[in-house]
Amino acid sequence: MANESADLRYVRRWLWVFIVCLVLSGLTAFPLRTESGLLVDLAHRLPTPAPLLDWLQRVRTGLVDTDARYPFLAYGTDWLAFAHLVIAGAFWGPLRDPVRNVWVVRWALGACVGILPLALICGPLRGIPLYWRFVDMSFGLVGAVPLLLVLAGIRRLERRPEAVPST
Repeated sequence: MANESADLRYVRRWLWVFIVCLVLSGLTAFPLRTESGLLVDLAHRLPTPAPLLDWLQRVRTGLVDTDARYPFLAYGTDWLAFAHLVIAGAFWGPLRDPVRNVWVVRWALGACVGILPLALICGPLRGIPLYWRFVDMSFGLVGAVPLLLVLAGIRRLERRPEAVPST
């Protein structure tokens, strides 16, 4: 019982890490114009490679120009932010009963893997530099780490006789 409790705490701890990161990622999709300005200012203060600085300035200019002429396009990133928050809410099930809701973790792991082809296929179509596509792909790889740890913890829970639901 003590091991199950430790395994359950382990799973829940890593689920919370993933949920918090998902929420923070979602919340940062709202103020893109402000964030891009702060990022460009920071990049000017740090030793930033010229291609990266040029890209960050281009993104900032694009956001400012688009917001001035077509502010309704930012509504798309509002929906992106909302989707992150909703997906984070889907982890309520695994938090409560990780064994029964393991499918949510597997689904999220599949979504993390799906970031890789998305960045590799859509990135060039949208003119995203290769180095930035690697930044984008890192979100999938970094997100997969806690999910894999959660999955390993759930497997330990599944091996316990108490984890098998009675029918």
